[in-house]
Amino acid sequence: MGRYEKLVGRVHFAVDPDAKANGRIVDVALAPRTAAGKVQWSADFYMLKPLDVARGNRALFYDVNNRGNQTAMRMFNDASGNDPDGAGNGFFMRQGFVVLWSGWIGQVLPGGGRMTLDVPVATDAGREITGLVRAEMTPDAPAERLNIAQWANQGYFEPTERGRRESTLSWRLREAEPRVAIPREQWSIEVSRPDGATLPLVELRLSGGFKPGYIYELIYEARKPIVQGLGLAGIRDLVSFLKYNTSEQNPLRTADGKSAIARAYAFGTSQSGRCVRQFLYDGFNADEAGRQVFDGLMPHVAGAGMGFFNHRFASPTRHNAQHDNHQYPADVFPFAYTDTTDPETGRVDSLMRRARETRTVPKVMQTQSEAEYWHRAASLVHTDPLGRTDVPLSDDVRLYVFGGTQHGPGSDPPRPGNGQLLTNPADYRPFLRALLVALDAWVRDGTPPPPSAYPTLAENTLTMWDRASAGFPALPGVRYPEVIQQPSFWDYGPSFLTQRIMTVQPPKRGVDYVVRVPRCDADGNATGVLRLPRVAVPLGTYTGWALRKRELGAENELLSLAGSYIPLAKTASDREASGDPRRAVLERYKDFDDYRTRYAAAVAELGKRRLLLDDDARQLARDVESFRPAFE
Repeated sequence: MGRYEKLVGRVHFAVDPDAKANGRIVDVALAPRTAAGKVQWSADFYMLKPLDVARGNRALFYDVNNRGNQTAMRMFNDASGNDPDGAGNGFFMRQGFVVLWSGWIGQVLPGGGRMTLDVPVATDAGREITGLVRAEMTPDAPAERLNIAQWANQGYFEPTERGRRESTLSWRLREAEPRVAIPREQWSIEVSRPDGATLPLVELRLSGGFKPGYIYELIYEARKPIVQGLGLAGIRDLVSFLKYNTSEQNPLRTADGKSAIARAYAFGTSQSGRCVRQFLYDGFNADEAGRQVFDGLMPHVAGAGMGFFNHRFASPTRHNAQHDNHQYPADVFPFAYTDTTDPETGRVDSLMRRARETRTVPKVMQTQSEAEYWHRAASLVHTDPLGRTDVPLSDDVRLYVFGGTQHGPGSDPPRPGNGQLLTNPADYRPFLRALLVALDAWVRDGTPPPPSAYPTLAENTLTMWDRASAGFPALPGVRYPEVIQQPSFWDYGPSFLTQRIMTVQPPKRGVDYVVRVPRCDADGNATGVLRLPRVAVPLGTYTGWALRKRELGAENELLSLAGSYIPLAKTASDREASGDPRRAVLERYKDFDDYRTRYAAAVAELGKRRLLLDDDARQLARDVESFRPAFE
C-alpha cells in the first residue's frame, strides 16, 4: 500500500446540546455554551495513514485507547508503546488501513504519549455542582500513598471543604466482608493539578501505610463534575467527519475531492472494548445527521460489561472484578446484543436497541479470552441474566471465544508471577488478525465470516463454575477457584437509571446475576471454544483463572484478569508418582515428530476455517520447535 505517514495534533469539537442525537450525553445541557449556543471541547488525535491515501483499502480502523494508551498496534502489529518507532509486523500497513486514535477520557493525565481529553465542567446555572463519590484502591505492594483513581496517571474529583471534613475511609480484606472504619486523624487527602490536566491528581496518605491486597474505600463529597460523555460524542463526530466530509480540512480527502473512507471500524481492548459496547448502547453510532458512523465493531476482552463512561462524576478507568472495584457501574444490564429481561427491574433491553431504532446497526465481532468468563462475566453476553437459557445471536453479531487464553496475550516461556501457578503463555493475536480481515470482507462485500465459536448450555459446553460441574481434574498442588466475578444489580439511588446520577454510596445490593464458564475436557482445557494449536495439541492445561499468591495479599482471591499454565508430566511414571490424572506427554505423543505432525494439522485446520492468515500460520509452524524440550 506504499509508505505511511503519521499525523499528530489536537482536534476541536462543538455540538448543539439541544439536538436529539446529543440527548444521551449526561449533563451536556449544563455545560457552558458559546454565543452560538454550542458546547465546545478538544482532544488529542493520532493517525497513521498511507502517504497516498487513495492507495489504501478505503477502511478506517479506530482504536479506542485504553486509559489514554494505544492498544491496537500491540494487538495487531506486535508493536509497543504509544508512539512506536516502527510498524511492528506491518499488518495494518499491508492491509491498507488508516489507523486512528483520539482522547476520550477526561481522567487521563498528560505525559507518556497518553491521549487526553479536555471537556467542560457542568454547572447548575453557573452554580457549582457537588455530589457523593466513592474511590476504591487495592495495592499489590505496601505503599505510603495511593492515587485514589487506583490506576497510575489518572486524575479524580476534588473534594469540597465539607467533603474533606466528613469523608470516610474504610478497609476490608475481601469484597463481601464488613467495612472497618479508619479514624480520620490517621489519613489525609492531597490534591495537585499537573499542567494541562482536566482533573486534578488526588492522593491518599495513611499513617503506617497501606497493606497489599486490602480494599481501601474512600467516600466523600466532590465538586466540579466534567461532562465526560462528550468523549463518546467526540469519537462519533471525528469518525463521521473523516468518513463523510469532503472539504480540504479532511486529511483523508482524495485528489478528486472525495473521502477516501468507505468503511469504518471501532476496536477496543478490555476497558476500551467496554467503551465500544457503551458507544453502541447509548446510540452514538448515529451522528447528528442520522448517518451511520461505524460499519463494524470489534470489542475485545470486554466481557459482558459497559462502563462508568457517561455519568455524572464518571470514572471511566474503573472496572468490575471479583476482588476489587466490584461495586462500580460497569457490569450492568443489558449484557446481550439481543433483548433480555432484567430480573431486578423487569426492563427489556439490548445493546442493539438504539441502533436498530436509528437503522445504524453495525456488524459486530466480539472476541473473548477464556479469562472473561471468570473475571468479566462473559457468559451473560449469550445467556439470560440468570444463566438459565442461551440467548441467540442476531445475524449481524458474531462471538468468538479463545479457549485456554487469559485477558492479555501470553508469552513464552511460562514463568512464576503474582499467581500461585505459572503464567499462561498462550498468545491469541493470530486470531484477531484473521478475524479483522474477515470483518472487513463481511462489511465490504457481504462475505460471511467464520461461524461464531462459544460455549452454550444447549451443547453442554457451558456450565456452573464449581469444579465438579466444570469437570476440572483434581491436580496435585493446584487449588481450584472458590470465587468468581459475578455481578449484581446495584442500587445507586433513584436518579441513577434515568439520569446516571449517584446519590447512594456505597450502593445497595439487589439481585445477583448468574455467570457460567466453559466446561473442561479431561485435561482441564475449555470446550466449545476456538483453540490455538498449542491448546488443541496440548503439553499442559491452560486456564483463564489464576489465584493470588500469599505475598500479594488476599490469598486465593482471583488474580485480576490472569490465567495459568500447568504442564503435563513427561512420562507415565512421573505422572503416577505425583498423582496427576492427565495423560503424560509420552503417553499421548510417540515423540516430538508425532507432536509436530499433529500441531501442523491443527494449524492447517484453522487456516481452512479462515481463522489464521498465511503469515501467522507460517510463524506458528516455526514456533513448534520451541516445544521440543518437553520431550527431552
